[in-house]
Amino acid sequence: MLLKGARAREIKDSRGEKTIEVEINGCKASSPSGKSKGRYETPSFHKSLKWNVDFINKTKFDIEIDEFNDLGKVEKFIKQKAKLKNVREFGANALYAFESAMLKAIAKEKGKELFEIVSEGKTIDKIPVPVGNAVGGGVHSHNKEHPTFQEFLLIPKEKNVKNNVRIMKEVYSKIGRLLKSKVKNDEGAWQTNLDDEEILEILKKFNNVNVGVDCASSSFYCDGEYNYKNKKLDRETQIHYINSLIKDYNLLYCEDPLEEEDFKSFSKLKKSEKNMIVGDDLTVTHIDRLKRAIKMRAINAIIVKPNQNGSLLELKKIFEICKKHRIKTIMSHRSGETMDDALADYAVGFQADFIKCGIATKWREVKLRRLVEIEKIV
Repeated sequence: MLLKGARAREIKDSRGEKTIEVEINGCKASSPSGKSKGRYETPSFHKSLKWNVDFINKTKFDIEIDEFNDLGKVEKFIKQKAKLKNVREFGANALYAFESAMLKAIAKEKGKELFEIVSEGKTIDKIPVPVGNAVGGGVHSHNKEHPTFQEFLLIPKEKNVKNNVRIMKEVYSKIGRLLKSKVKNDEGAWQTNLDDEEILEILKKFNNVNVGVDCASSSFYCDGEYNYKNKKLDRETQIHYINSLIKDYNLLYCEDPLEEEDFKSFSKLKKSEKNMIVGDDLTVTHIDRLKRAIKMRAINAIIVKPNQNGSLLELKKIFEICKKHRIKTIMSHRSGETMDDALADYAVGFQADFIKCGIATKWREVKLRRLVEIEKIV
């Protein structure tokens, strides 16, 4: 397929904030936007959204692209044309939407599914397990007395995706009734004034799901202390507290339990086949920080957000490194989502272990529906 040019435009995400959509040969791709951002993640755009839109609309590419690895030709062209030191300087949102539109166009021309282009013909051995945000706190919630932790997560135990999605929705509804909550946050999670452990007491009652938390600890860390609603903990006490939560509530999943600079303390948290210590703000979908985390034995699982990096080629390398070092992978949405369902294809194509895409809003359910469709295909 000869890539001659592309069309880009500004659109609004689920929070009503500006992001980018790119169209190539009738195939549209868009990028979400994050609200809870790691300090080291790639900026969304180069100079501005307008700059990226104008660059894509006005540039003539004339590049032959026929397979996934041909993205390298395009990245090299962009780097030279825009005079960048690194292609990520183009902006993660813009680069991801552009590359995703290209892969969709290749899939269309070849009469294949997007995940087949991403997997490069390799056998699909598994479908990622969905992870859903049921109760919200932290920066995603608007109530004054919200929980300190950012997300309280459901991870269903079935092997079938359709059944897992059904279970998540059923448990999510029951939790809403138990909380007596009618208000939802940015990601469709229930809002409540309960403390973190009060919520975990409710979640542990459900036998058909595993429980997880996204602590987003950097958001409540200041001057050497973790500032909870009713207490302050130093680093060593925070390590002890997180380990006790994992044990007491049988947490399968614990994301960003310490602030984003503290690789050493991450290494002191208990990790096993029965629980995952997950890096997100710590690793921000960047290869160098992933390698550092592996070297220091800081994590045994990682969040992968395409628009934290931008380059789908680098995402491929990240998955290869994780597989080599037995690091579990969680392909993840952002708080400001679009109706693009390609996240499911990337999760399957790259063979992620989990896909984190919410439960209760149309922007997230579209990814789950696509995952169910893919399961039928493979």
